[in-house]
Amino acid sequence: MTSVRRIPSIEQLRQRDAVRALEARYGRQAVVTALREEAEVLRQRLTDAPDTLRETDDVSRELEMHASARLERTLAPSLRIVINATGVIVHTNLGRAPLARAAIDRISTVAAGYANLEYDLIHGVRGARAEHAAALLTRLTGAEAAAVVNNNAAAVLLVLAALAAGREVIISRGELVEIGGGFRIPEVLQQSGARLREVGTTNRTRPADYAAAITDRTALILRVHPSNFRIEGFAERPTLEQVAEIGRRFDIPVVEDLGSGNVFEAARLSGFCPLDEPTVRASVDAGITACCFSGDKLFGGPQAGIIVGRETALSRMRTHPLLRALRVDKLTYAALEATLLEHLAGRATDTVPVSRMIAATTEALMARAQKIVEALAGVAGLTVTPQPSASVIGGGTTPGTTIPTCVLNVRVSHRSTEETEAALRGSTPPVVGRVERGQLLLDLRTVQPEEDEALIAALRGLTPMREPPTKGKGSS
Repeated sequence: MTSVRRIPSIEQLRQRDAVRALEARYGRQAVVTALREEAEVLRQRLTDAPDTLRETDDVSRELEMHASARLERTLAPSLRIVINATGVIVHTNLGRAPLARAAIDRISTVAAGYANLEYDLIHGVRGARAEHAAALLTRLTGAEAAAVVNNNAAAVLLVLAALAAGREVIISRGELVEIGGGFRIPEVLQQSGARLREVGTTNRTRPADYAAAITDRTALILRVHPSNFRIEGFAERPTLEQVAEIGRRFDIPVVEDLGSGNVFEAARLSGFCPLDEPTVRASVDAGITACCFSGDKLFGGPQAGIIVGRETALSRMRTHPLLRALRVDKLTYAALEATLLEHLAGRATDTVPVSRMIAATTEALMARAQKIVEALAGVAGLTVTPQPSASVIGGGTTPGTTIPTCVLNVRVSHRSTEETEAALRGSTPPVVGRVERGQLLLDLRTVQPEEDEALIAALRGLTPMREPPTKGKGSS
């Protein structure tokens, strides 16, 4: 019997326990397709090497193994949990803010059944989803009203479309920013139907520049917080209060794209992070018409664009046709409300991961580092050394601001730095670190404490060999 003829039929393979288990997981059709594809690969290989003899059972096991691997590659979810050891707290490429346990639990509860997303339980009629989270947002920020859309770019787009379509928006040339992915403020203005009116220069804009540009075509003044860059040296920029005063004087709305969503007052940050980032409440207190910010940056919640401000302006946004295309679902509201409650209760620095990471002391990080090093003692060829370094907040916030941290310098005797870094990315779960000056560093500020054991396991997996226990003196 030739090797090719020893390939069992698909129906024979389906009777095997391992294949039945695959069908229970992936479904009959997907498994049959994978078996056929692997059988064809094997048939071609055996045809090319006809003298290769195999037992039928060996062939069956090989087909099972390769079909399972094929299914894992093609049908496994592409979105995976990773350990962020980069030291970038709000890491856009890694999903920005991990959620608080309260938010995760709330999502689980709401996702398990139906919810009153657009239903008025008191009157038994259709309700408005925009009401969810609004009361908590106004309580936290001091604003009159609030609305939620799917990200901050959408929030800016909605504000401009509702308040400025077909008219002029005044903005300083120093605030015509581009954020990640080539997203530019002038392009958002164009999409909203508003027309751009630039004032001032790149490095200097004065209050009088805004006032001189106001005409009967002016819809609003847009203020954009430079959250991902700094202009230093010969520079001048009006305070938000000065811009708000111009708006009041000419009866022109003033809107701020704050971006980062900082809700911490300076006093609450004292002692753990020099966070030079304006707060949402300060913007509201300055008297502006509306303020937009992200839910998944410094706020530490789900991806969302949050708009707070005056009721007269927010009511126009809630009734604008664009809102339907930008609205969020029940899971986003569930996570957002849970995160809001953590901030309102004053425990966010303990329970909201982004806030907790910012607040973590270097002493606490060093203590964790020592435990990890001790757990890895005796792993042959692996050297893990704690050392000081600096983390950044990231996510287009606080440019130039760093936070002292503790990192693990990882070296493997038989691997280069690049090979070690790639091996960690290939572990389960993947570990993403950073390479600086030829060294692989794992920053514990962005590794959550509950991930330490998984990090230890990934580091152990870099080398399969371990040194034997050291014998004490006098032992034979």
